[in-house]
Formats: sequence, structure tokens, C-alpha cells
Amino acid sequence: MSSASERRRSRLERLVVTRPAGEAERWARALSEQGWPAQVLPLIDIGEPQSLDAQQALIQARAAWPQWDALMFVSSAAVNHFFSADRQFAQDSGTTRFWAPGPGTGAALGQALQRVGVSQDRIDAPPQDAPQFDSETLWPVVRAQMGAGKRVLVVRGDTQGASAAKTPSTGHAGQGRDWLIKQCELLGASVQTCVAYQRRPPFWSSSLRAQALAAAQPGSLWLLSSSEAVFNLRAGLPEVSWAKTAALTTHDRIATAAHQVGFGEVVASRPALPDVLRALESHWTTL
Repeated sequence: MSSASERRRSRLERLVVTRPAGEAERWARALSEQGWPAQVLPLIDIGEPQSLDAQQALIQARAAWPQWDALMFVSSAAVNHFFSADRQFAQDSGTTRFWAPGPGTGAALGQALQRVGVSQDRIDAPPQDAPQFDSETLWPVVRAQMGAGKRVLVVRGDTQGASAAKTPSTGHAGQGRDWLIKQCELLGASVQTCVAYQRRPPFWSSSLRAQALAAAQPGSLWLLSSSEAVFNLRAGLPEVSWAKTAALTTHDRIATAAHQVGFGEVVASRPALPDVLRALESHWTTL
């Protein structure tokens, strides 16, 4: 006989993974191996910066990265595009630190630094048991590194249609990083930004639209890891009601976006795969 907690769990027919294509495929594979009916539906496309200014700034940052005391990478996409395998990089100075707001970015950094001969013990990230993985939980880890004269480069993405960074930009138009940048500046550090990739809405082909419409029905769960992805979904399918559909979000800010779009049920989880699996097991069943 099923327990009361098992009876309360909703039956899940499809789990929609909305990360950019490469990441989504890895996540869907890992979730499928655990018995969850995962399918890939990327809500953000990732590509090279289109602005010539941003491209030139990126080239210069790659050639001069040891001049910064710390490089903060906002996502694994920022790591992978900055440390693209076919690019040339400056020789390591042995002192630059590398900041990651979460385990996914930290893992990507570890692989990238190994390729360029930099020790992984220079990566700074929130502890594995942090309540959340973001700039706020990263800050206590790196605060002692900051002070007058210190230099930080934030490697980030840009959204299609937004103005690109200059060489490198002193503008702070990143996604949700303004608070940490401000903390660095308050301690006397100089912060610059560099665009390593560009985010774009997905191309809503007839097959992608049909897949999304099918997943707007009861029994669907959308795994959402970006507020921008949530709003891309609303912009691409403005006529659709998500009231009968559930969302599993990996940050409180994303949960807020999911509520705004109208998802009928929103559950929050930390973004690491084990945490996502625990949230799935607590709220849903495939039986």
C-alpha cells in the first residue's frame, strides 16, 4: 500500500529541460538515467558575440587575463566561450583567482583551467552545502581578496539586442551580478566586464512550438534554470496558459518569474543535480 506522502505526489508524464542545447542534453541524459521522462526544449540559444566591439574586447581579455586579480565567470557558458579550445591565451601569472557562483560553473572552470595548465585550487566557489548558489553566497568566500587597487574581470553573456561591452566595459549590465560588483567596488576594487557569449531567444519552429504546446498540459513539469528562459517562453507562446503546468526552478528569482508567467505550481530547488533529483522525488512520481 502506498504511503500518504506517496499518494500526494503528482504523476509526471514529461520533464522539460530548458537549458541551452548542450547543457540540456547532458541534464536530460542524467535525469533519464534516474528514471525521469526528460525531454530537451532549449529556451535560450547561445552563440558568439555579434558586436565587433565585444569580439575585440574578448580577444584582448584572453590575451591579458593575468593582469586581473580575479576573474568571475557568471555561468558555465561564460567559461566555455572564454576558454574556447581554438583560442590563444596569455601565459599564467600564477596569482589570478577564478570565481564561480555555483558547482556547474566551477566544474566547467576546472576542466578549462586544466587545459591551459592552471591549478584548480585557484577556483573560489560557495561551499557545497550553501543554501543557494549565487553571487550572494559567493561573496563571503572571496571578500578577503578585495581591497584598494584590486582588479576584477566579470566574464558574462549578453542578450541579443542589448548594447555590447566596450574594451573591456566598465558598465555592469550583467544578469544579477550588480550586487557583488558593488561590494567589490565598496572595498576599493576596480571591476570591468567582458562579454564572452550572446544569449538569443529560441527559433520557434513548428516542431518546437508543437512540443511546447504538448508540454503545457497536466502531467508536465518544466525545469527552469533562468528567468530569461521563462520570459522567452512567454514571448514565444503568448497565447498559452500555463495554469495546469508545474515548474521546478533553481533559484528564488526564477520562481518569481515562473509565478509571473502563470505556472500553476512552482517548486524551488538548489541547482545541483542531486538537489533537483530530491525535489523531483519529493513532489512527483512516474508511476
